[in-house]
Amino acid sequence: MTDQDRSFALEFRLRELDPALHKRFTDCVFALQKILSNYKLIFPEYTDHTEMHSISVIDFCRRIIGDQLDKLNRADLYVLLLGCYFHDTGMGITKKDFEEFSRKIDFGDYFKLHPDASIADQIRDFHHVYSGLFVRKYADFFEFPSREYLEAVIQVSRGHRKTDLLDENAYPIDLVTPEGDNICVPYLAALVRLSDEIDITSARSSVMLYDLESMTDAKQIGEHLRHRAIRDLIVGEDAFTLVYDPSNLIIDEKIEQLAKKMNRALAQCREAVNGRTPFVITQREVRLRPL
Repeated sequence: MTDQDRSFALEFRLRELDPALHKRFTDCVFALQKILSNYKLIFPEYTDHTEMHSISVIDFCRRIIGDQLDKLNRADLYVLLLGCYFHDTGMGITKKDFEEFSRKIDFGDYFKLHPDASIADQIRDFHHVYSGLFVRKYADFFEFPSREYLEAVIQVSRGHRKTDLLDENAYPIDLVTPEGDNICVPYLAALVRLSDEIDITSARSSVMLYDLESMTDAKQIGEHLRHRAIRDLIVGEDAFTLVYDPSNLIIDEKIEQLAKKMNRALAQCREAVNGRTPFVITQREVRLRPL
């Protein structure tokens, strides 16, 4: 198998198991390409959240799955692939959808703790919830095969951040489709969460796309600098290794903070998957390796 074949192994496997379901997936991807680019209207200085990010997340999922690919059925693959594409759709919702969806969200004490939060802040901090609401509203347009597929894609999209993957009601291990396929929702959500966390290399902050000298958002400038300092992310059998340029001491500290955040996400995903499902996440830690 060539490197390109390996990169698209999940798609090829779905096409092999169910060509019709694979066609539904590719039709959705075609429709989503423009939608995913809309995040730039709200977050013009953010790192990439287009379909290119989705493709990277899919490839990281494939690497984390490893030898367990044959254990994934057609429904798992369809939900996982669409979860990778839908997970950031909440970043580019329209003003009308933002207002409609916001009325449905329990923000808790968010506005008490963030009294000066802008609309962009609100979308950024709850974009996983907005993504789920986006999928539900436009479900007919994307032609999900059944309610079970829809609910699984919503939960996997939402599950890429903050949600509790140990919640058996929100993340069941035995969601069964009308065709009799079992969808392992917490495993798929954990894959998307981890893969989204580790898509942080310099390739996601292209010099050609972002001129740092023209940027005004100090936080995003720091994000881009951090991304550019990370030269590679190696998915090993027992660890994720961040390879970075240590020449900038400020960025070095930010990368250490990032590794701690990633280790927390990894621990949560391992607990949900290894403790609740027939699958396993073999990686135990995130390591740092300077050039």
